[in-house]
Amino acid sequence: MRDPRLAFAILSFAVIGCGGSGPGGKSVCDNVVPPPAACMTMCDPTPGAPTTCPGGYHCTEDGRCDALCTQSGGECGDGYRCTPDGQCVGNDECVGLECKIVQCDKKGMPPTSISGVVYAPNGTLPLFGINVYIPNTPVAPPPDGAICDRCGDTLPGYPVAHIQTDEAGRFVLTDVPSGANVPLIIQSGKWRRTITIPMVGECMDTALPATETRLPKNKTEGSMPSIAITTGGADALECLPRKLGIEDSEIGKMGDAAKIHLYAGNGRSAFQSGFAGGQGMIPSATPFWDDVNNLKAYDIVILSCEGEQAPRTKPQTSLNAMKAYADLGGRVFASHWHNIWIGGDFNGEAGGMGQTPPVWNSIAQWEANTNLNNAIDTIDEVSNPKGASFATWMLNVMGSTTRGEIPVTQPRLTASSVDAAKAERWVYLDQQGTEFPQIFQFTTPNEAPAGDRCGKVVFSDMHVSADSVSNNPFPQSCSAMPLTPQEKALAFMFFDIASCVQPPIL
Repeated sequence: MRDPRLAFAILSFAVIGCGGSGPGGKSVCDNVVPPPAACMTMCDPTPGAPTTCPGGYHCTEDGRCDALCTQSGGECGDGYRCTPDGQCVGNDECVGLECKIVQCDKKGMPPTSISGVVYAPNGTLPLFGINVYIPNTPVAPPPDGAICDRCGDTLPGYPVAHIQTDEAGRFVLTDVPSGANVPLIIQSGKWRRTITIPMVGECMDTALPATETRLPKNKTEGSMPSIAITTGGADALECLPRKLGIEDSEIGKMGDAAKIHLYAGNGRSAFQSGFAGGQGMIPSATPFWDDVNNLKAYDIVILSCEGEQAPRTKPQTSLNAMKAYADLGGRVFASHWHNIWIGGDFNGEAGGMGQTPPVWNSIAQWEANTNLNNAIDTIDEVSNPKGASFATWMLNVMGSTTRGEIPVTQPRLTASSVDAAKAERWVYLDQQGTEFPQIFQFTTPNEAPAGDRCGKVVFSDMHVSADSVSNNPFPQSCSAMPLTPQEKALAFMFFDIASCVQPPIL
């Protein structure tokens, strides 16, 4: 099926060397036996002339209609490939910005490159694993709401150069187009910022300033995921976006234009008068999470610990809706007592119905809660495919002073183990030889083959925003202190959870 973005490419990019046809290549029509009748239609190849070719065909330079190819390129024949606008060119021919890439090595010179460091919206916290690339076609805005985003899917825009940031947030994009007005995209999931570089020098490096390479702090600077955050009396995750540099104007409530909406759990339920974002009362989380149609309007749902499981506000319909949301591509971050979404009402609290989420209740094992004031958590560099990078990144951002260690305030022990065939343990706490999972992640639908999964669920058994509280109108009692080590660990998860879904290590 033809990619709908190709129409933009036809208007915006000149195809080099695409005229004519020959046996075994160039013309899709020549490779179809017998050729469709449309292949015999004559047309006017003059640029801007009205087309007489039917849908799915283009006018060649020799004035006849030829079928559009797909990105598989198989229709073009050996030695040829399909361009973004659906025409066949030789493998050694260039298209669009590809034609501005100079082979500097043949001149005995270094490659043309673009370098920089990608930061969180605050401009100070470098980020790991962010895609940086140069598109060869215009890129449409991402769709609204939760979608299935697998890492095997191609980045939009048919990139001519692509790299991911390292554990210091750095990137060096080599063999890039030179010249004026080169587009560059910085992206992780629906976090996306597009900039235009006024001039890229040939066979030299163009270093970008931090002001150009941070993720957007508001939607006027680029695309941002839609995020729902529920408040909780024992954790204040709603305060974290402000520390990460997201503007107050992007923190509001259901129905407004802000990208982050707050819902009241067992925590704060109103906005402070005069706040730049939302105003008045914060809507209740209970009806919100009871309907998958409410949930799927958001890319990410973050659940602050409520100090109890509160099963009365999370009936079976809610547990089913949360699973359905994650299965279709939603991302869920659950703090401490929100383990009810994964393990069910295992405490049998008064008013609970003994409800249990389907499938997820076999992912982890649970025990009675143990509260600790302070501890040292350990990053699992074996079970977690990003564990080594996570540990290195935490050292680089000074979240750890010793590799693999995270000093934590208010850790909790409710998860006793996870099934390694179903989830990845990211962080654990060693208590007298027993390794209690502190953070684990699994992909969804968990019962589906790994390559068919679309969403992510992250559980944290530690209170992340331990220096902020959630019992006053927002944003009162949100700490203005620098990010704590455990908040830096969550910041890693905050941006990683938005990224594409990779199959787990089994």
